[in-house]
Amino acid sequence: MTRHKKAIPNRGHRVADQIQRDVAELVRELKDPRVGMVTINAVEVTPDYAHAKVYFSVLVGDAAECETGLNEAAGWLRNALFKRLQLHTVPTLHFQFDRTTERAADLSALITRANATRARED
Repeated sequence: MTRHKKAIPNRGHRVADQIQRDVAELVRELKDPRVGMVTINAVEVTPDYAHAKVYFSVLVGDAAECETGLNEAAGWLRNALFKRLQLHTVPTLHFQFDRTTERAADLSALITRANATRARED
């Protein structure tokens, strides 16, 4: 009879949250000039912990250049995560620019414009 480990509830979410915290700290140590003021918004980890999508936003600088710089530094960041996380498999990091804040600002501007138009009409 084989014994299977029971799955730990919400382990994937907890691992993703820990990776988000650690990557946010490690990004500050990068010396790449393309990587400016970066905020790590979210991390999605595959069920087998082989890959992790890291969503980020940029306060200053070009998002495409920053994404290139982060993806080039992904190996170094993964190596640093090995030292911090106590996981058998530390995921390969894939950085993606998160456009959520841009969309939110655009929607807010549309709502403000619509309310101003309605106020003028009344």
